[in-house]
Amino acid sequence: MVMIDVCTYPLESTEEMVKRFMQLPPVPDYISIKGHYIRHVEKDGVQSILIYEFDADRYAEASEHISKRWMAFYGVPGFTGSSQPWLEAVEAIKLLQAMQ
Repeated sequence: MVMIDVCTYPLESTEEMVKRFMQLPPVPDYISIKGHYIRHVEKDGVQSILIYEFDADRYAEASEHISKRWMAFYGVPGFTGSSQPWLEAVEAIKLLQAMQ
C-alpha cells in the first residue's frame, strides 16, 4: 500500500519548507519513501509529491507517523497539502470481496 502526499506552497516559502524538511526524523524501517518529486506550478509556486510505501497491515501506525511529519509544516505561509492512502489492485480486490 502507498500513501501519497501532495503539497503546494509559494516560492517565497521554499527556504522555510527546506529547513523544516531537513529537520524531520527518519521514517521507521517498515516505511520506504519514493521521491521527493517537485515541480513549479504557475500561480501556485511549488508542488511536491512524496510516496510512502508500507504493508497494508501496518496502515494505522504508518498513518500516525506520516501525520506527525505533516505537523512540521503547519504555519509555513501558503502551505497546503493532502495525504491519501492508495491500495494495490490486488489489495483492493481482496477488500471488495471481503465486503460482499
